[in-house]
Amino acid sequence: MIKSEEFTRRRRRLMEEAGNEALIVLAAAPERLRNGDAFYPYRQDSDFLYLTGLDEPEAVLVLRPGRESGEQILFLRERDPDRERWDGPRLGLDGAIEALGMDDAFPIGDLDEILPAMMEGCDRIYHLVGKDAQLDQRIIGWRNRLRAEQRGSHGPGEIVALEPLLHEQRLIKSRDEIRCMRRAAKISATAVTRAMQACRPGMNETEIMAELFYEYTRNGCPSAYLPIVASGANACVLHYIRNDQPLPDDGLLLIDAGCEFAGYAADISRTFPVNGQFSGPQRDLYDVVLAAQHAAIDRVRPGEPFEAFHEAAVATLTRGLIDLGLLDGSLDENLEAGHYRRFYMHKTGHWLGLDVHDVGDYRIDEQSRLLEKNMVTTVEPGLYIDGGDDIPNHFHNIGIRIEDDIRVTDDEPENLTSAVPTGPEDIKALMRS
Repeated sequence: MIKSEEFTRRRRRLMEEAGNEALIVLAAAPERLRNGDAFYPYRQDSDFLYLTGLDEPEAVLVLRPGRESGEQILFLRERDPDRERWDGPRLGLDGAIEALGMDDAFPIGDLDEILPAMMEGCDRIYHLVGKDAQLDQRIIGWRNRLRAEQRGSHGPGEIVALEPLLHEQRLIKSRDEIRCMRRAAKISATAVTRAMQACRPGMNETEIMAELFYEYTRNGCPSAYLPIVASGANACVLHYIRNDQPLPDDGLLLIDAGCEFAGYAADISRTFPVNGQFSGPQRDLYDVVLAAQHAAIDRVRPGEPFEAFHEAAVATLTRGLIDLGLLDGSLDENLEAGHYRRFYMHKTGHWLGLDVHDVGDYRIDEQSRLLEKNMVTTVEPGLYIDGGDDIPNHFHNIGIRIEDDIRVTDDEPENLTSAVPTGPEDIKALMRS
């Protein structure tokens, strides 16, 4: 778990980068109605969670560098025994100071009264513009009210997007964040391993998904996203989420799944034979994807461009497709023309953290950004052969993806999810066990 001291350090660092003439405003995620009077499970906004650690709705964080009576202020719900009897405990004003390290706390109902005065003397307001339309309008209203009530006062002249500052900060993971991600990876790896061991002909995709959720739930973790449990031709649908079809006895099963621990996500993909034994064509394609993943992971090193491991995967996949007769021509010709995109149409990785597709730019000044220590990315090459008159029948409807979570270190990449086997013989042994 993340200690309150780290949340305080994050807020201080953000204020230092914003400057003394800035005001920073972030809102908690709202509760969302599912239907009737039933709500979806609550998930805090990742930016708000990163800066506060608070897992409650109806809250606004305000950071005012240089404010003598307190720079870090949280507006939130007060304690309410009657409502807490129905909905569970609230942190309350005192808890915000004691548990979250805030300088001050006020009732959320006082936001409209107090916040305009905090804008006095500010040049700019940092805010996640466009993320919460209601808050966008309130900020404009507070600024206009300040200017109307105090003619000639020095109010904020501009509203600035907070993302460039905050998301760059989130991109490099701290020691405690890495610990949380290792924990999420360990639980997710156990869940995927469990599903692989449970798999056998005659089952349904739903039953495999249940094995994943069992492992998450027993460890007190929610799913980081709706998993993909795609058998046979379903694996050629990149974002397949129906997860309700019978498993083909002689087909492959592709699982893409991960849980959250303390808000931090894992993301694992494995593809394996339902009956525990790869056919010849399945094994041929699988070996190509596995070789591509090995080549890509080896390029996840400090100083390497982010694009480098994608290029390594693409070159290996393309060479394999040529060797298997699925592409004609030379390697250079196919790479230049992008012919591999018929069978491999996505990138090889994405940032990972509080979001599965985590924040942070991939390019800086139109150049692929260089990897740095404690960035975490997925590495997930794949091949999707959904058929065609020019494709040999034995390759039809085979979809394969292998994905691991990789931390950039000073030297060798750290594979957070290596506990789930990828070698074909290791997979066979696991499923037999």
